[in-house]
Order: sequence, then C-alpha cells, then structure tokens
Amino acid sequence: MTSVDLLVAARWIVPIEPANVVLENHALVIDQGRIVELLPLDDARTRFQARETLTLDQHALMPGLVNAHCHAAMTLLRGLADDLPLMDWLQHHIWPAEAKHISAEFVEDGARLAFAEMIRGGVTCVNDMYFFPEVSVRVAQATGLRLVAGLIVVDFPNAWAQDADDHLHKGMQLHDAVKNDPLIRTVFAPHAPYTVSDAPLRKIRQYADEIGIGIHIHLHETAGEVAQAIEQTGKRPWQRLRDLGVLGPDVLAVHMTQLTDTEIAEAAELGVHVVHCPESNLKLASGFCPVHKLRQAGVNIALGTDGAASNNDLDLFGEMRTAALLAKGVSGDASALPAQAALHAATLGGARALGLDDQIGSLRAGKSADFIAVDLSGLQTQPVYNVLSQLVYASSREQVTHTFVAGRALYRDGQLTTLDAQAIRDRVAHWRSRILL
Repeated sequence: MTSVDLLVAARWIVPIEPANVVLENHALVIDQGRIVELLPLDDARTRFQARETLTLDQHALMPGLVNAHCHAAMTLLRGLADDLPLMDWLQHHIWPAEAKHISAEFVEDGARLAFAEMIRGGVTCVNDMYFFPEVSVRVAQATGLRLVAGLIVVDFPNAWAQDADDHLHKGMQLHDAVKNDPLIRTVFAPHAPYTVSDAPLRKIRQYADEIGIGIHIHLHETAGEVAQAIEQTGKRPWQRLRDLGVLGPDVLAVHMTQLTDTEIAEAAELGVHVVHCPESNLKLASGFCPVHKLRQAGVNIALGTDGAASNNDLDLFGEMRTAALLAKGVSGDASALPAQAALHAATLGGARALGLDDQIGSLRAGKSADFIAVDLSGLQTQPVYNVLSQLVYASSREQVTHTFVAGRALYRDGQLTTLDAQAIRDRVAHWRSRILL
C-alpha cells in the first residue's frame, strides 16, 4: 500500500471536470498538498495507507470556491453607506471614508476579517484589489489562503502611493517579492477606465506582456460610466481599452453590465474573461451582466462578490444562486445558467480567468488539494435528488464544514484553524468606533 497524508471519504464528490459528474462513495487521496487520485472508496482503502482519514458520509466534496473579484479590506466599511447608486456611494461616502482611514493597519485588520468570512464560506482563492496589497499578502501568507494580489493603479494620490507611476513601482516590487510563493500570485489592477489615464494603461499592458501576469479592471459597470466616457473621450470604455491594446486573454473585465452585441463578440474573439458580481450590481442598481449572451458567444465567466461595502457579504454560495436566477430572468430562458454552469463559474471559471486552472478549480490528480466539504444532511437540503442543483439552489455557506488549501485545513468541523475569531472581533470593534467618530 502507498503511504499518503490524507484520505477524504465522502458521500458525494463533485469534481467539476468532467462536467455534470457526481461521484458517490468515492475518496480524494492527498499527499504533500496535492491530489494523488480520485477513486471509489473501497479501492482507495485497498491501495493507500493514509496518515489521516477524514470521513464525511453526509457531505458533498467539491473544489474550493474562487472569488474572482474582491476588495477585502473594505469589509471594515460594511453597511456604512447603503441604498445608494454607485457614483454617489463612491464619491460622497466611500472615497471620503477611505481618505480618512486607509492605512496599513486598516488593510491588515480588514483583510483578516474578510479572509475569515470567506474561508468559513468555502472560498479558497481570492483575487483582491486594494491599497497596501503587500499587507493583504502578509495576512494571506499567515492564514494559508491562496491570494491573487492586485497591483492597484489609480492616477490620484492616496495613502499608499502618489501617482500612477508610484503605484506601478510599488506593485512591481511586490511582484518580485512574492513571485516564488506557491500560494501567492499577482495581477495588475488598474481600478477603472475613469480613474486611470492612457499612459499608465499602455505601461500596464507592456509590463503584463513582459512579466506574464494578467490585468484586472472594473469595466462597463454602469450606464453612467459609459455615457461619461463617450462625453469625455468620444469612445465607450471598451473601445478605448481595445484601441490602447489593453484587452486580451489575460484580462479580467469586472461587472460588464453595459455591453453591445459587437462588444460581446469582441470579448469572445479576444479571449477576455468576464467576472460577474450579480449581488453588488443589483444592490447598486448598476445593471445586468448579459451572462447568457456571453456564454453563448464562448466567453469564460467567473464569479466575484465585489467588496462587502457594496454587497454586503462575501458569500460565493449566494452569488452562485443569484447569478443562476438572474441569468434566467434577464434572458427569459430557464436554462441560461444551469446549476453546473454556476458551479463552474465559481470554481474552474475563476481559476481559468486567473491563469490558475492547471492548479485549482477542479478535483483532478496532480492539482493542488484545494477543496471544501458541504454538509447536505440538514432539513433545508433534504431530500437530495440532484447534488449539483442542491449545492446551487438550496445550500448556504453555513453548511460548509471544512475548507482546505494545498492539503492544509483552514477550517475544520466548523472552526477556523489559522485565524482567531475573537481577536478579529475585537479589532473590528476598534475600527467601528474610529470610523463612527
């Protein structure tokens, strides 16, 4: 028998690849942080001697969720300015609060709160966009969470950098510092077309090509953004980025609620990935991403929560369900985003957008052991006829019992293993008092 670190025996396993497959009474075999094999439980017990066996006989095992767009530290601003349209929310509430409070300390405490929430909800990989990204990296490293750190760029001065060039310089320093960390990746993160001018965008494309990392940007989030861009530049934001040569298969375009059929076709042709944030878009009344049309065109769809200041949670199970239902309602087609497609967007779709699909996003031999367990024994998920549908339409993040990253348990039997929940609460109370002053 082959000796391995861990054998996880589950009632059901949802590997994501191949699609629409649910394996019953199978085991996931893990050694040195990677998946060795996925096979029937009886065969696994015959062939492997595990140092630890985890039996989850009422659970569905699936890949860890990928939050493809988040502003983690903004979790400290949750509920600060609700029920407002995007630009009012940003310009009159969020940006002033950030100008007053943003610091390395704020980002550290906000990231710790966000990461704890996401780990409890089955998120194993986060694509983050915020100031002081080196601090978020440090928290992720201490926590064991997989992080794609956005090298944020804006034209205006802030607590982290003075101008676009300063942002790029600091971002490149961070990229060099973490490039050999197996759980940390970087991506250029120009905030949006309305906050980054042409020259920095051209540099970002040049640097992205040179060092081989992607570009993560808010794009076509609202009708107002598009109208303002036409008034100021004579071009829709998509056209401007296309003309600058920014768009390509390494680009994650976030929100994309305002799209023409031509732009959808170009997104498919260029290989741009769309990160759909349905609940944030609904709450800010930003519009509807045409997910059905994008999928029909062959565009890869990922899911993101956005920040908790505009959502107001970091719940990928909620995003899956909302995305599936919204796609049906917007398109008038009940099959527009079926359960399997929603699960794909929250796992392999996000991994593919981040260039990590060779490592995560599905349960396959050779991939990293990033997986979660969802307890389906509760009354709210009984009876179980179709596991895929149950995960999307009936399950909640509260049913996640285990979260593993690279074979390491970050959440086990409903308990965080690398973060102190009470210490996080204490720091949140400190920030609430400061922000309310």
